[in-house]
Amino acid sequence: MKTITFLVLLMITGVAAMAQYKPADKKSRVEFTIANFGFDVKGSFTGIQGLINFDSQNPQNSSMDITVDANTINTDNSLRDKHLKNEWYFDVKNYPNIHFLSSKVTDGGKSGNYVVTGKLTIKGKSKDISIPFTAVQDNEEFLFKGSFKINRIDFGIGATSTISNELEVLLNIYTVKA
Repeated sequence: MKTITFLVLLMITGVAAMAQYKPADKKSRVEFTIANFGFDVKGSFTGIQGLINFDSQNPQNSSMDITVDANTINTDNSLRDKHLKNEWYFDVKNYPNIHFLSSKVTDGGKSGNYVVTGKLTIKGKSKDISIPFTAVQDNEEFLFKGSFKINRIDFGIGATSTISNELEVLLNIYTVKA
């Protein structure tokens, strides 16, 4: 009888730990840094949508499906932003979204640290990436913070040698219960 009670309690606790969240776009940021003519250029995207199923106790049960509006690119230079929206860069007319779909989430080795692995799709090209991140809970909200590097050439972004091939992406995704 004690074993059955324990198993029922374990199942209830496991279900309660898993929760579904959605990004709070107004608070969330996807930022990037890339060298252009040797100088760092910073930019950001908004328009963050999606669903995050997150279980901090059992990260293997978690999943992420996030979309970012490519048309929201902002480098604090409207001429450059217009240029980055054209077909040689993000081609927002034909590829309006940047998409990430996880295939697994694992424990990152320290409390509150995790790694999400999945497919990042930009301009119709998908690459497997891993993103180390932290998850900090505040009541019924989470802040997911992480960073990763990608090669822009892998996604067909930019046909110029004046910008670095590698760029760093910083994530600050605030979520609320869905």
